[in-house]
Amino acid sequence: MYERRPDAAQLDAFGLTAADLGQQQDMDVWPDNWQAVQLLNRMSTQWRVGFGGAMGLDYNVLYRMMDRLGLVPEEFDQLEADIQVMEMTVLEIRQESAS
Repeated sequence: MYERRPDAAQLDAFGLTAADLGQQQDMDVWPDNWQAVQLLNRMSTQWRVGFGGAMGLDYNVLYRMMDRLGLVPEEFDQLEADIQVMEMTVLEIRQESAS
């Protein structure tokens, strides 16, 4: 999900081309956001899902993971806010692609 795309030699080893992977773009992550990106990646299996698809992250699991990071209250609040921004963005992208 958050990894670099394989180069041509790596694809060729499996008989694939870049077209086989579809459209995906590499992106840079600002250092200030790296912890939130890593945490969201760890939460990738913790989406609450209903009949209409994903509804949001399971915050019980999120808070457990955040507690283990040993953050001071201000860092905890900022990381929670960062995750919420990314969560809403993921949900918006999923909704757009379903339309």
